[in-house]
Amino acid sequence: MNETFSDRLKLKMKESEYTQKQLAELVGVTEAAFSRYMTTKRIPKAEIVANLATALHTTTDYLLYGKDTYKDYAELRGIVARSMNKLTS
Repeated sequence: MNETFSDRLKLKMKESEYTQKQLAELVGVTEAAFSRYMTTKRIPKAEIVANLATALHTTTDYLLYGKDTYKDYAELRGIVARSMNKLTS
């Protein structure tokens, strides 16, 4: 099956138990805009995708492309934490 952004978003929402209204508020968009993401009529801007990934404990790669390299959010956090001294601002 070829999953879309909308399919992956719905799956992660179900896992997190967020409502559409709650998630829209969390990421800073209107319910109407969020509804368009849910019905495949629109892909959000990069900043919103990043906020969605954070709120849903996943990656932007997963939401956008279905790439699930890191099976769990804790593993990803560990990788980032180990690399903190290499990051620049």
